[in-house]
Amino acid sequence: MEGEGSPISEEDLKKEICKTIRRLFNRRLISCLGGNVSARLPGHSEFWVTPSGLFKGGLKPRDLVKVNLDCKVIEGSLKPSIETPIHAAIYRRRADVNAIVHAHNPITTALTIAGVEMRPITAEAAMIIGEVKVIPWAPPGSEKLANIVGEYIGGAKALVLMKHGVIGVGSNLFEAEAVAEALEENAMALLIMSLLKKGAP
Repeated sequence: MEGEGSPISEEDLKKEICKTIRRLFNRRLISCLGGNVSARLPGHSEFWVTPSGLFKGGLKPRDLVKVNLDCKVIEGSLKPSIETPIHAAIYRRRADVNAIVHAHNPITTALTIAGVEMRPITAEAAMIIGEVKVIPWAPPGSEKLANIVGEYIGGAKALVLMKHGVIGVGSNLFEAEAVAEALEENAMALLIMSLLKKGAP
């Protein structure tokens, strides 16, 4: 399985993308049509990304679309996610990144809109996600959003897109998924901490 250091084939990579997005859907970090995942083999520029307009909880490897860093479709019959430019911008900037998860974490998104600082408050969050960067609002699927993400990604593992969810990156799908999940767990801890402080005598 990816994340354990063993080589992975392109077909196995596609299967892992589908498993990853299914887990995100089951954990309610994405909706039926929202959110997207991509991955590439180490050393490759072209990447596989989830398609637009299909039920995310039931994606099959045959549904995925292969694109290059200019977002040109190389393989696949479906339309790639409208957020493909975000993925391409990150892969262009980060040779160390081989997987990207864009989820719609509800608690993280809500707290960010409310102005709560997304700082890691648990040891696990500090280790997995480190510094969390919040980027300003830009329309989903727009060139402006892709450009901003490219500017902010730097050495970060996690980005919060204002009013739009989160991005987790990693050297493989396991790491990228872990970042997205850790963001939501940390946001839950921040929410509970805030409520307890307000209720304290």
